[in-house]
Amino acid sequence: MKKPTSLPLFSTYEYDSRFYDELFEKNKEIRDIYKTLFNLFGTYSVNEFDRLNEQAKASFFNLGITFQVYGENEVEEKIFPFDLFPRIIGSKDWEVIEKGVLQRSKALNLFLWDLYHDQKIIKQGIVPLDLISSSDNFLSKMKGINPAGRIYNHISGTDLIKHSDGSYYVLEDNIRCPSGVSYVIGNRKAVKHALFGVFNQYNAHSVMDYGSHLLETMESVKPKGVDNPVCVIITPGVYNSAYYEHSFLAKQMGVMLVEGRDLFVKNGFVYMRTIYGPEKVDVIYRRIDDIFIDPLVFNPDSLLGVPGLFSVYKKGNVTLVNAPGTGVADDKAIYTYMPEIIKYYLDEDPILNNVHTYHCSRKKELDYVLKNIDKLVVKPVDESGGYGISIGNRLSKIEIEKVKETIKAAPRKYIAQPIMSLSTHPTYIEENDSFESRHVDLRTFTLLGKDKEFVLKGGLTRVALKKGNLVVNSSQGGGSKDTWVLKK
Repeated sequence: MKKPTSLPLFSTYEYDSRFYDELFEKNKEIRDIYKTLFNLFGTYSVNEFDRLNEQAKASFFNLGITFQVYGENEVEEKIFPFDLFPRIIGSKDWEVIEKGVLQRSKALNLFLWDLYHDQKIIKQGIVPLDLISSSDNFLSKMKGINPAGRIYNHISGTDLIKHSDGSYYVLEDNIRCPSGVSYVIGNRKAVKHALFGVFNQYNAHSVMDYGSHLLETMESVKPKGVDNPVCVIITPGVYNSAYYEHSFLAKQMGVMLVEGRDLFVKNGFVYMRTIYGPEKVDVIYRRIDDIFIDPLVFNPDSLLGVPGLFSVYKKGNVTLVNAPGTGVADDKAIYTYMPEIIKYYLDEDPILNNVHTYHCSRKKELDYVLKNIDKLVVKPVDESGGYGISIGNRLSKIEIEKVKETIKAAPRKYIAQPIMSLSTHPTYIEENDSFESRHVDLRTFTLLGKDKEFVLKGGLTRVALKKGNLVVNSSQGGGSKDTWVLKK
């Protein structure tokens, strides 16, 4: 096959052999899976592509696809940054990813059931008791409660990277309130609108059916004795960073989006206030943290939750998605035990590997971390959104000493990992009018219900828009791409 000619949009693209480049082979040939896309993009001049890029941004603006960033003194609402050059994942790679994230979700669900019941994994010395009892997200009030369908993590988000060796590794598991799926669907809409002819050249799986699968998952875990469950999404309100997603998913599923003040408890059931009078609610997809869901049981100052909600949940008269207390399993300290957890509950080896992780509560590992911070990424075990991360080779000597003191003050709260070589992907940089390589990761979305499992075929590819940056979160200046998973 004739080698593709150099394209103006890629004229300044720099191939870096230290990382796995998803567009170029090591010999700088275009990977087969991208050749059609690369040649199609070559038909655009810089001016034409700029126009398409502006159309895509306008599409996001008109759809209200935004997120909020919390600074020290203000809250800023931003249009979600989006790159038009999609990421492509072949069917063989996806088969491994899908099986791997489903395996992790199932194992974590069994782990949660065990933690809140017999705690066999602790009694057998596989996971230490103090790791669980010291977790801020372990909810002792959940002990002995049997969630409908025995499901805790109905919705899981698994973050993956592709390393320089070409293999996928799991960075972390998110099973409290994993967000971002609305951007997956928004990205697809924007790409199909701006690049319809390009998209049709590839046989990619749809991502537009997520809402129907989510609703089916929720309905599958309805309380006993309910035939046609009423499902709702509860949101903290318009000032929440993910409010766009809450409203988007409610619309996708055709269910009501409510706040705590819209619900009340009476005679052991939850009701929703409507213009036609009270309506019983059976399943609640909650986007509110545990501590705020019921002021009578948890934080008495909470104005976000519903007084009495937890007592109804304990009786089995309402289902909460995800279940309270799931956060203990996405604690980054628990992540270090995932290979053992998978083996214990499923009698299987992990399909997807963990990144080697040091937990600072262990003396030997703490000593190693303190001596090698310049080679490590240090993360708080209970933060999300990229907050609190320290990348050692970006720190000054003074900053390294500050990180050391922070870790030593509370070792349980920190883990450390080697600085991984996240794969790179071509990303359009507006100020340079050309494509440049930027680091990416992938968040996948898995649904578990009663006799139902589903992995969305096309996750959220997140992009670190700053050159050389490894933090891809939108709250830290990252953007996203559409992700095409190809059919066989």
